[in-house]
Formats: sequence, structure tokens, C-alpha cells
Amino acid sequence: MKNLLFLSNLLIALLTISCNTTPRKNTNTSQNESLAPKEKLKEAYQLFKEGKDEESVALAEEVLKIGKEKQNDTLIGRALTSLCRNAQRELDTTRLAVLSDQLKELAVSSGNEKWLMYRAHQNAEMWRLIGNMDRADSFYAESMRISKATNSKGMYMIDHFNKSFVSTAKGNFEEANNLIKKYYALRLESKEKNDKKQESNKAIEPTDPYGLIAIAYFLEQQKKYEAAHEVATVTRRLFAEQNIFPEPPDEKPLLAVEAKVKKELAAITLKNISEQSESQTVASLLKKHIR
Repeated sequence: MKNLLFLSNLLIALLTISCNTTPRKNTNTSQNESLAPKEKLKEAYQLFKEGKDEESVALAEEVLKIGKEKQNDTLIGRALTSLCRNAQRELDTTRLAVLSDQLKELAVSSGNEKWLMYRAHQNAEMWRLIGNMDRADSFYAESMRISKATNSKGMYMIDHFNKSFVSTAKGNFEEANNLIKKYYALRLESKEKNDKKQESNKAIEPTDPYGLIAIAYFLEQQKKYEAAHEVATVTRRLFAEQNIFPEPPDEKPLLAVEAKVKKELAAITLKNISEQSESQTVASLLKKHIR
């Protein structure tokens, strides 16, 4: 009787486990399948920023397939650009070269020079990460030439930020200073045009903390470690407040600055600067450190 009771309970337990472990669709996968292609690309970008490359690549390749089936140049180009970003993570220049050729072919077949702009931008990012600043500089210059000619204001603006890292790394601090200054000027110009509620006689202050990464690196490379730590501290504070997750290529120099100042400055100095920086803003740091 005991044996029968044991077997009965065991059978019930196994049935319960079986019911509870019935294969279910992964929630994220299910959600991704229901997204429109453009939304999938946005999700791929977010996954990239979070370091989830496998999922990011899968989504981008899915959109690339859809784009080719529908002969949609926009989806094809954006998917290729997304995959270029993922190639940067592993510094996979071979993969980037293949994707670059596809973007070049797309530019020719579509007659849209913007795909050459994206190609140049992604190559510039890759070579900057690798440390070949001359090649990066050349590709940024190409990207900026095309973005200006095609009135691609967003890319033109962001490449001033990106190119400043190259100028700083090459020791051309005057050029780096001017690029950072121009980046913020373009950002403010864009904000003034887009913010319809803004009073025409009210000055707009720069609030974008992303550009502070370039300033922190700019200062650290000149061995202005206390100033670099101040800017880096404010950058991290504003990132947290604004819920910003920087892209890996852009966070890399910030991490390098943080490591360097920690090595060069005493702990008490770091602490004092961190406390004093609580009142600093993007506008105040620009005025203080950029001529």
C-alpha cells in the first residue's frame, strides 16, 4: 500500500513538473517578432549598447533579410549600418570590409550618397578604436564632407564630437578644442530650431553630457588630471540622472580617463573634486575648459 501511495505521489509530481515546464516562447523573442522592422533596428541598437551582440546581430540580420525581400533600400542600409557597429565590438576589420562593400554597392544602385557617409562613419569609428588615428581621421573627413553636402545635420554634428578624439590623440589640441566647441554649437542650433516652445529671447544652455566625454579626454591627454576628473565625475552624474547608457566606443576613452586620474591623483584629491563638482553643469564646464 505504501509503495502504491509513493508511486501515486511520484506520478502526480511528474505530471505537475511536466505541466509547469511546457515549452513557452521566450518573451523577448515573441516581442521582437511582433515589432516592425524599424522598431527592430531600434531594439538592435539598444541591445548593442547593452553589450548583447548576439541578439543585436540576429535582429539586424532579420531586418536585412526583410529589406532584401521587399527591395527596401532604407531597411537594407540601416541593417548594414547596424551590423557595422557590432563588428566594431570585436574589432573585426574583415567583417567590416564586407559590410562596407555592401553599403558602397547600395549607394551605387540606389543613387543615395548617404550610404557612403554611413560607410565612412563606421570605418572611422573602427579605426579610432583600433588606434589607427590617421585612417580614422581620413574617414571622418569623408563622412563630414558627405554629411555637409547632403544636409545630414545629425551625422555632421556627431562627427565633430567623434573627430575631436582623433585630434586629441594626435596632440592637435587646438583643433580638438574647436571641434568640441562646434559640436555644442551645432547641437544648440538644432535645439533652438526644434524646441518650438522656447522663448525667442531666452538663452538656451547646453545640457548634453555626452560631449563631456570628449572634454574629459581632451584634458587628460594634456595631463590636466584634476580638471579631467572633474569633467568625468559630472559626466557620470548626468548620465545617471538622464538615464544615459553610452555606446562602448564612446565610453572607452571615459574609462581610460577614470583609470588614469585614479592613478595620478591622491584619493583625498579625487574625493574633494568629486564633492565640489556637484554644482557643475555642462554649460559651466564648457565655459571653464573650452576656449
